[in-house]
Amino acid sequence: MPRQQRISRILEKAQLRSARLKAINPKMDFGDACDLENMMQQMEKLRGKLETYNSALAVVESTRIEIEEMEKSLGNLSERLLLGVGCKYGKDSSEYMMAGGVRKSERIRKGTATRLKAAAEVKSGEDAPTA
Repeated sequence: MPRQQRISRILEKAQLRSARLKAINPKMDFGDACDLENMMQQMEKLRGKLETYNSALAVVESTRIEIEEMEKSLGNLSERLLLGVGCKYGKDSSEYMMAGGVRKSERIRKGTATRLKAAAEVKSGEDAPTA
């Protein structure tokens, strides 16, 4: 899931406050870097950082999508190669097993395994003494 782009409530609040302070006095200054000009500079720095951050998120998201597409492509190729080995050498061959497949003769069907398990449970239940 993509990350949400970031907005700053503090920046929005500061913009509103600076507009109101400008209405009172456009050159408001309380000394010790506590003035409207400093506030405007800090707002611009924060706005720039947010733009950089959101741009980086967009790049990360597009890269993530590219990686997922490449993984799908590689998975399909891998599967096709395994199927090719199965067609050429057979699905019960040692080559098929070497390529990462499970031999047909070694594959256990779920139905058979379940039946064997159920039969073993019934047999163990019969052997138990009843009181």
